[in-house]
Parts: sequence; structure tokens; C-alpha cells
Amino acid sequence: MLLASGIGEAPAVPGCSESGDERKTTEEKSDINAGAPVGSEQVSEGTDEGDLLSYVSAFIEKEVGNDLKSLKKLGKLIERMTESKVKLEEQVLTISSEIPKRIQSALQNAEESKQLLNQFLEQETHLFSSISSHLLTSQPWMDDLGAMISQIEEIERHLAYLKWISQIEELSDNIQQYLMTNNVPEAASTLVAMTQLDIKLRESSCAHLLGFMRATVKFWHKILKDKLTSDFEEILIQLHWPFIAPPQSQAVAVNRPASSPELCGNLETLFCQLLKLQTSDELLTEPEQLPEKYCLPASPPVILPIQIMLSPLQKRFRYHFRGNRQTNVISKPEWYLAQVLMWIGNHTHFLDEKIQPILDKAGSAVNARLEFSRGLTMLVLEKLASDIPCLLYDDNLFCHLVDEVLLFERELHSAHGYPSTFANCMYILCEETCFQRWLTVERKFALQKMDSMLSSEAAWVSQYKDITDVDEMKVPDCAETFMTLLLVITDRYKNLPAASRKLQFLELQKDLVDDFRIRLTQVMKEETRAPLGFRYCAILNAVNYVSVVLADWADNIFFLQLQQAALEVLAESDALSKLQLGQLASMESSVFDDMVNLLERLKHDMLARQVDHAFREVKEAAKLYKKERWLSLPSQAEQAVMSLSSSACPFLLTLRDRLLQLEQQLCFSLFKMFWQMLVEKLDVYIYQEVILANHFNEGGAVQLQFDMTRNLFPLFSRYCKRPENYFKHVKEACIVLNLNIGSAMLLRDMLRTASGQPSAVAALNEVGIYKLAQRDVEILLNLRTNWPNMGK
Repeated sequence: MLLASGIGEAPAVPGCSESGDERKTTEEKSDINAGAPVGSEQVSEGTDEGDLLSYVSAFIEKEVGNDLKSLKKLGKLIERMTESKVKLEEQVLTISSEIPKRIQSALQNAEESKQLLNQFLEQETHLFSSISSHLLTSQPWMDDLGAMISQIEEIERHLAYLKWISQIEELSDNIQQYLMTNNVPEAASTLVAMTQLDIKLRESSCAHLLGFMRATVKFWHKILKDKLTSDFEEILIQLHWPFIAPPQSQAVAVNRPASSPELCGNLETLFCQLLKLQTSDELLTEPEQLPEKYCLPASPPVILPIQIMLSPLQKRFRYHFRGNRQTNVISKPEWYLAQVLMWIGNHTHFLDEKIQPILDKAGSAVNARLEFSRGLTMLVLEKLASDIPCLLYDDNLFCHLVDEVLLFERELHSAHGYPSTFANCMYILCEETCFQRWLTVERKFALQKMDSMLSSEAAWVSQYKDITDVDEMKVPDCAETFMTLLLVITDRYKNLPAASRKLQFLELQKDLVDDFRIRLTQVMKEETRAPLGFRYCAILNAVNYVSVVLADWADNIFFLQLQQAALEVLAESDALSKLQLGQLASMESSVFDDMVNLLERLKHDMLARQVDHAFREVKEAAKLYKKERWLSLPSQAEQAVMSLSSSACPFLLTLRDRLLQLEQQLCFSLFKMFWQMLVEKLDVYIYQEVILANHFNEGGAVQLQFDMTRNLFPLFSRYCKRPENYFKHVKEACIVLNLNIGSAMLLRDMLRTASGQPSAVAALNEVGIYKLAQRDVEILLNLRTNWPNMGK
């Protein structure tokens, strides 16, 4: 009952004198902020009497139930309810005193805001009517003012148009006056200013003004250009330009009395004045360009003074190498290529000593020698573009042309420093039709070369067989010739401007490597009956050499760049898996990996065949040794001097002969693999077929150890420092068989009592057994016949 009264008193608090709205607000606040928890439930102040009784009953049933022991909780429960009641009363009193004040203040603020809003609405209505009235009144004025502004803007455009015309005419008059007073430098400077105006007007829609400006610039440019060109050519003639003679004669010509300081001064003046006309010349002159199919890099026109200097050479070139002249022979591209290189060489000194300082003084970034070379190279490109279609289907002539062009390019870049970013002959060779023909011809001649070198009598003989230091790889002539062929192909295409073209040549090289591998395999199959013969070994050396060189090439910067280019192409085409792309990107693989893997597989197959053949011969020779009577051989004490078993002589001699033979015929790395593979087989064979197949008395064990350690192992001492480490089974078996009787007994007992335990392994290690398992040692101990008779 105390619990019921304690709970029932809480709803009586809202009975204070408040208005209905205030009471409702108070109840909501009490629900949200001041609800007191009773157990895990809340009692709402709006709960009616019936709900309250039901709630109290359920609460008592939950807390007490039928368990009388739960009545102990009533004291704490009453205290908790009392505290909740006090807190609720305090909260209700606080809210009852504060809420009415807040509501009153809010109502007052709302009323004031409403009054202000009404005032603003009245003002807005008044202002709207005033503005509408004003707009109606001012509309005629606005229409008149708009018309006047349009007229003013039109007049301003006319004035601007007239100002432009006036400015052009003023500049034109100035040029005329300067020319009348022979002040060519100022006339050229004024023409530059006029050209700048032309460039500014380029976006204008005034077609007639643009036409007038362009016509004026063209008019004065032609006059100035003709005058300066004439004077400049006269100076060049006095300097004996162009220098057709070799550089030695050129130096004499430049230092003649004609090359006086006054003449050099005039050269500088005219050169600078012509340089000023460069902007207007580019504006008015359409440069001659090759068709877009050649994909030449964008480059500015050759500067005007250098164009004039090139003019006599261009006339000579076209005279000799165009038309029906005897010097214009399509089968002799080296004539005009050599001529251009000679001209570049003849004029280098003059350009560096006389022209470059003028350009530097004028603040120009142009390199005189490279600009001159660029102009002459364009002549070559034009000539190639016209000649190549005429000889595309003559393999010999086309191949000769490509060879000469590549030689020309190499000389141009190496001797004259011509940048690869400039237009060059490689762009002509990269044109689709020409390039595909080039690939076809390269493949055809490469295959012909492979046929001839493999059918040569010296195909399998090393060129350096008599020079030991050079002939470490023992490379047959055919393999060295083939790799030289691949290297030459690389040199031919490495300067191609487009990575896609280089990748096509790379595919050609890989095809050639695969073809060479197939040919080597075919020849090898013909020699399988004699796998230790000279030709078989030469084929193996060839396979190894090609594989080693390709692996080295994979680290070359050129092929790494091609790998990156291939990665980008394959990533775009989704031709490889993410794993393969990751391997290429991380440089874990290379562009030659597929070829190297195939060659390595062939190499290991051939080596395995050699090892098997040699091993069969050794096994055949070791038949008597297997049947040796190890059980009845005399002890060491009964022999004056230990000597090799007579039955071991045939197989040791056979083994020695084969090692010497292959050491001479195989390169060092292959021979090392050969003898190590052979030793591995031999070790297992002697262990299984000789040792485990027999029983040994003391004399037999000693004889076996003598045969192995003093005769077999030393055969390999010239190839490694510790050959016994390659015969682990045989060496450890000899140790077990030759243990003195006491140590053998202790070891046998230890293995029996501590089988599989670390102490057994330690005991084996103590006597030098690391390779053989515990079970193998027990078997070897049982092969001994010299155990003492211990009785039952």
C-alpha cells in the first residue's frame, strides 16, 4: 500500500491554478524533460485512474511476484519512488513558475513583429505605386536616350575604324619617309609595328579593314624584303658564299681581304634588318610543307636571313637532283645525301664564327648551324618523298635507300648535332606504306641471312677458337652472326620517332629469334644420336649465347623504354591480365621473357640429353665395379700400398674422358651445369647400386673409401674446391662404413634407443652425417660384416 500511495501522489501536482493552455504546455514539458523512471517504464501525468491501477499492479507483479523473498526489495523500492516523487515535484514547481513568463514574452514579441510587418506592407504598396508611376512618366525619355546611345556607339565604332585607318596610313607614311631617306632600319622597325597591329586585328570582323591592313603590310614587306635581300645577297657574294669548296679552302676564303671589318659590319646590319622582317614574312608567306601523312613535328619556318643564305644551295640541289640530269639517279641516293652533309660541314665554321654572334647579339634563341641544317634537311625530305614511291617494289633499291638514309641520319645527328626532335628522314620512312615495305624487306633479308649462315661450312665453328680469353662463350659463328644481325636491326630502328613503329620492329626481332630457335631445334634433332659430339655441343652453345644476350638486352635502357611503351599499349587494349601488366610495370619481366624461356627450356633439354648419354656410358663401364667382392677384400693392414680397384678403372676413365671432352666443347657455364647434373646422378647411382646393393667387410669399406676419396672425387677437383660436397650420399656412406667398431656400436645403440629424437640427430652430426636420414644410417650399419660376436 505504501508503494501504491507513493506512486499515486505524483499526478496530483498539475492541480495548480493555470489556464488550460499553460497547463497543457506544462504537461508536455513534464513528459519530455521531467519524466521520472520507475523500473524500466515511465508514468505519464495524463494517465487516468484505471490505467494507473493497472500499471501499479503490473509493476508490483513484476518486482515482487510470487516469490516472498522479493519482499526484501520493498524498502529500496519505496526509497527510490520517494526520491522520484520529490524530483518530479521540484521540476513541476520550477516549470510552473517559468513557463508563463516565457509565453507572455513570446506573445508580446509576436505582436510587435506583426505591427512592424503591417507597416512594411503599407510602405511597399506606396513605393510600388510610386515606382510604377515614375516608370510610366520616364519611358519616353528612356526610349530617346537609348536611341542616342546607339548613335553614339555607332559613331565611336566609326571613329575607331577611322583611327585604325589613320594609324595604318601614318605607319605607312613613316615607312615611305624612312625609305626616301634610306633609313632602312627604322623602316623595318615600323613594319614590325604594323605587323603587330595586323596580328591584333586578326579576330576582328571588319573584313575590309583586315584586307587593307594585310595589303599594306604585304606591300611594304615586299619592298623591304626585296631591297634587303638584294643587298644581303651582294654581301654574301663578296664573302664567296656559298662555300662549295672543302672547309680548308673555306677558311682561306673567309679570311681574304674581302672579309674586312666593314663588310662584316654590313653583314651584321643587313642580317638584323632581315631578322626584323621575320614576323611579317611568317604572316604573309605560306611555308612549303610535306603532306600530313608524314606526321612531321610542328616547327617554325626557317628564319628569313638563313632562307636567303640557303637559296643558292637549294637552286643547286634542285638543278642536280631533279629532272633529267645525270646526277639525278634514283639508284644513287648517296649522291644527294653526301652532298647535303658536305654542304653542312663546309658552312659550319662560318655559321658558328660569323652568324651565331649576330643572333646572340640580337637576343635570338636560334642556333645558326642547326637552322641551316634544318633548311637543307627539308630538301632531302622532299626528295625522299618523291623518290620512295618509285622504288617501293624493288627490294634491292629500296633496301639500299634505307641503308643510305640511316647512314645519313647517323652522321647528321652524331657529327653535326642535329636534334632528333627536328624533322628528319625517319618521319618519311615511318609513313605507313613505306614502313610496311621496310618491315617486309627487313624480314626477307634477315631470313636469307639466316639461311646462308646456317648452311655455311663454318656455321658451328667459333671465330675465336684459338683465342682463349675471347672464346669463353665458345660461340659458333652462326649464333654470333645472328645476334649481330639483331643488333644491326636495333641500330636501324632505334631512332624512329614513334614508339608504335619501334614496337613493330621489336615484334620482328622476336619472330626472328623464334625462327632461329626452331632452326636450331631442327638441326639438333639431326644430331641426337651423338649428343656429346662437336656439332651438338655447338648448337647448345648457340642456344645459351642467344639466351644470355637477350637477357642482357632486357636491362638495356632502350628496351626498358620499349617495355614501358608496350605496357601502355597493352593496358589500353586489355590484352594482358592485371598480373601480367603488374609484372611488366614493376620490371619483373621483360620484352624478351617469352623468347628467353623457350631458349632456356631447349638448353635444359639438350643438357639433360647429354647428361643422360654420358651417365649411360659411365654406368655401362661400372658394371664390373658393381660386382666387386666387397665382402672378402683384404684389410688395409694386409696391403702394402692401397691402390685403385681394377674394376673401377673403366668407369673412371670413361668419366674422365667425357669431362675433358665436354670441357673443351661447352662454354664454362654450360659445362658447370653439365658436371653438376652428372655428379648428382652419379652420387645416387653409386649409393644405390654399389653401396646399398652389397655388404662390406673392413677391407671392402676401406677400399670403397679409397676409390671414392682418392680417385673419383679428385676428378672434379679442377672444377671446384671441395668436390666431395657434391657426393653427399657416397661421402657419408663411406663415413658410416668406415667407423671404428666401437663408434659404430655406440652409434647403433644410440639410434635404437633415441630413434627420432634430437639426440639421435646430434649423434649423426657428430660423426659428420647431415644428408642421410636415420633409417639410411641404420641400413648402412647393417651392411657391415665386421661386428664382434656378442653371443645371444
